Amino acid sequence: MFRLLCLVLSLVALYAAAASVSVRDVYDGTLDLQTQVETFRNIDKLFPSRTVAHGNAYPLAAAPRTLDKLSFASLGRAVTLDEYLERNRVAAVLVLKDGKIALERYRFGNTRQTRWVSWSIAKSVTSTLLGAAIKDGLVRSLDDPVTRYVPQLAGGAYDGVSIRNVLQMASGVRWNEAYTDPSSDRRKMLDTQIEQRPGAVLDFMRTLRRAAPPGKLWNYSTGETHVLGAVVSAAAKRPLSQYLAEKLWTRFGMESDATWWLDAPNGLEVGGSGFSATLRDYGRFALFVLSGGKAAGQQIVPPDWFPDAGQPKRVGDGVVNYGYMWWGAGNASDPIGRRPFMAVGIFGQFVYIDPAHNTAIVLWSARPKPTGSPAIDDHDFFKAATTSLASRP
Repeated sequence: MFRLLCLVLSLVALYAAAASVSVRDVYDGTLDLQTQVETFRNIDKLFPSRTVAHGNAYPLAAAPRTLDKLSFASLGRAVTLDEYLERNRVAAVLVLKDGKIALERYRFGNTRQTRWVSWSIAKSVTSTLLGAAIKDGLVRSLDDPVTRYVPQLAGGAYDGVSIRNVLQMASGVRWNEAYTDPSSDRRKMLDTQIEQRPGAVLDFMRTLRRAAPPGKLWNYSTGETHVLGAVVSAAAKRPLSQYLAEKLWTRFGMESDATWWLDAPNGLEVGGSGFSATLRDYGRFALFVLSGGKAAGQQIVPPDWFPDAGQPKRVGDGVVNYGYMWWGAGNASDPIGRRPFMAVGIFGQFVYIDPAHNTAIVLWSARPKPTGSPAIDDHDFFKAATTSLASRP
């Protein structure tokens, strides 16, 4: 009984510490591991959040073979699965082959019921909702101006910017994404979110200046995704969380509710961050993508949306390894439409999609800093897991 009481008190203390954490501390990368983990799985306590309702769970059966004994080469030497998980501070991992579980591990006290923040994986969720809005006829064209749907941005740098420009991070609007720099645009956006004033984030986006003509310069921007989320929400005439529940979370059969940060009480979802879900539900999202965007027998996004959304795109005079808020993860020699692609979040979050091998990998991590080189290359793990499963009968 005494040990149980100590455990309960310890968990209460950790939860209280996470609840009192400043979101600025998170972005600065100053949290100890335990506080960081507790914060990441209670991220909805940092800001008002909206719930994404789940449906009847889509079953995930065990695969005939597993990856528990996987070893692979990285940075010139052999690495075991356990070493990779430990050195890269992996909090959970799920590998799905042909829709079945080939590997599922939870660490740092996480469980199947744990929700974990996705950070910029939210961008890929938001872009998927744009695809749904196009399929539903709520958004007429990727070439529509964003100000048609979000007139609050009129008169600023987003005049003349199309939805396609925003979708490809190519609006030409000046932006500095540096997470640990208090003077960066990303941190200014965070400060604006902390104010929790309705409309404040879009007001901030309207004050930005132009760096290049629309469509000529690629520049990664979380603010850009917030603009896209505002477009989708305005077109759908309902919050992103509700639209996501209607189009995907209930239809595909997620087993748990998700949560999503708001920019103010009863405000807009933060289109580029603050989305939180369980490991298996991220896996089901990956299966939805692998299916070409189908749920409950219905086409939710245009038939050609996936995997095109994850393929490199031309911006200006060059090609960028970035699609519709998905990162390319393959080689130039891979056949178009069969190249791997992925959603990526800071601190080591991934949803990796390999259409050619019908494989998906979800990875949660608690890395010390938002960005930087991990001890072991995550892509070496992705490639080894996919190759190992593909080579087995």
